[in-house]
Amino acid sequence: MSKDALGWRCKFAVVAPSTNTIVQPDMDSFRLKGITNHYGRIHIPNMKVTSDKEFEDLVEAIGATLYEAVDRCMTCEPDHLIMGMSALMFWGGRKKSEKRMGELSKHCGVDVTAGSFACEAALNLYGVKRIAVISPYWPISDKNVTLFFEDCGFEVRKFRGLKCISPVAIAHVQPDELKKHVLEMDDQSIDAFVQVGTNLSMVEVCNEMSIELKKPMIPINAATYWQALRNNGFIDQFDGHGPLFRDH
Repeated sequence: MSKDALGWRCKFAVVAPSTNTIVQPDMDSFRLKGITNHYGRIHIPNMKVTSDKEFEDLVEAIGATLYEAVDRCMTCEPDHLIMGMSALMFWGGRKKSEKRMGELSKHCGVDVTAGSFACEAALNLYGVKRIAVISPYWPISDKNVTLFFEDCGFEVRKFRGLKCISPVAIAHVQPDELKKHVLEMDDQSIDAFVQVGTNLSMVEVCNEMSIELKKPMIPINAATYWQALRNNGFIDQFDGHGPLFRDH
């Protein structure tokens, strides 16, 4: 088979909600020469989210049009699918999320990388158990994220859910606020931090604070792209984007 002129090493399809403005610039910044990213938008309105019920409605809206977005991506014949959205891939705990990911892979005919499992893999690199999680979500989702990590064998000691009022508003959370939350949660009971919610811009904050606090800081977009590279046999290590890409 002839190779793509730009994506001669690999073509990634990346699906994310249409309201998400952080996944694309984040993942493009991690891209290696010869690897290309091809984005599919899961159509959802910028829904008001002021309760657990409204957050569940949002998750359902994402799930309802996910496969349509995936099918559009598959027309460019990508080698791998990256899930650029996370809530759905935590929902119901690890076993249900694994089943959901397997069904998606079977449907599209390529392997899938999802942020929930990428965060698990990244945490396992450091041999940590006691974690703190920061999320843009509402309590119903925070419970599902906690369940997933507990299913993976981690102790979720602290959780900070920001209760963002719409999908677009997640991207409006600024670095200083995120740093403040991390510092408020940090103490001797926490071995590592995890950030979930792919529209929350926290890669640079995590990279800075991993040095300041001397603890692993796992931002979901970095973990997801890192695992997608490693799952496809790309072992390039490079600086400038944090310890996952530099050291692992």
